[in-house]
Amino acid sequence: QVQLVESGGGLVQPGGSLRLSCAGSGIRFSTNTMAWYRQAPGKQRELVAHITVAGNSNYADSVKGRFIISRDNAENTVYLQMNDLKPEDTAKYYCNHRFVSYAWGQGTQVTVSS
Repeated sequence: QVQLVESGGGLVQPGGSLRLSCAGSGIRFSTNTMAWYRQAPGKQRELVAHITVAGNSNYADSVKGRFIISRDNAENTVYLQMNDLKPEDTAKYYCNHRFVSYAWGQGTQVTVSS
């Protein structure tokens, strides 16, 4: 059974940074394309970034140049470094497989506000 646990969210001022973590069990991140998603209140969940088995990454236009997705194979953890945060980045962030929807974790709330 795949379990995904996100952490690292919080309240940050515009222009600030956060690093989110996603720890997985029942799935080996090094052999799967993993992704970060986010969902703001009243909006659909959207893809933020993904990282391939080869380590290549892809980003939504809204976060390109500000967010960096990475992976620690030894820790089986995927990270999302978020820099220059904007109020529109406020959302609950989730990780999951890029192409297969495993059970969603509880997510981690990111709030960007002054």
